[in-house]
Amino acid sequence: MNRAPTVRRAATAALAAALLTPLGACAGGGSSTRRTELTVLAASSLTDVFEAAAAVYEKEHPGTKLTFSFAGSQELAAQVEQGAPADALVTADLKTMDGLRGETGKPVVIAGNRLVIATGEGNPKHIENLRDLAAPGAKVVLAAAEVPVGRYSKQVLDAQRIDVDPVSLEPNVRAVLSKVELGEADAGIVYATDAATVPEKCDAVEIPDRENAVASYPAATLRDSRHADEAAGFVSWLKSPEAQKILRGAGFRKP
Repeated sequence: MNRAPTVRRAATAALAAALLTPLGACAGGGSSTRRTELTVLAASSLTDVFEAAAAVYEKEHPGTKLTFSFAGSQELAAQVEQGAPADALVTADLKTMDGLRGETGKPVVIAGNRLVIATGEGNPKHIENLRDLAAPGAKVVLAAAEVPVGRYSKQVLDAQRIDVDPVSLEPNVRAVLSKVELGEADAGIVYATDAATVPEKCDAVEIPDRENAVASYPAATLRDSRHADEAAGFVSWLKSPEAQKILRGAGFRKP
């Protein structure tokens, strides 16, 4: 029996399949591979809530992937000024955002926050109010004054004429919280939403509204974004009822 024609036909069919497969993949699935990746610079206090929000946003916008860079707002501002490639910015204060005029689109405030005193689990040092932070022997950690939460902390302490000598000044709110978690400090001033992320490790002592400060979170597109329309869409979505519900669920307040 002459098997050559059969072999040739099989080889031809295999070659045709090999040639057609990538064409089919491009035709049928090309749209799924062409995803826009948005880089969002965001304040450290937004770490948990933005990671949760990203899952919802990406499901609603399958053509977009969100990548976050979390840091203190002052660090984010420095990145923008140095030309770091990014598409949107969300800071924990208006002052930092205002300092970047010309680098951003028009900011919109997406959320608010309040300060609390974070202590070790069970509050072993019995810290009940701001004045207890100045007690002899109290080891208190604060954020540096150039950090929004550090500036808010100084504002509330100065208003009550309370002089606190911190054992360290940290670059962002998560670093303050970490010092308390690890037992390296008895207490620290953080945002209420940050303290709420570690209820099994830290207690949160409320600060009365009359002694507290309001933190506002503005969001804006960045001028040099390579995906201006998509970045504007994400910033707009942060004000949507769905995004606001996620923020409220994490303890953030209405803008």
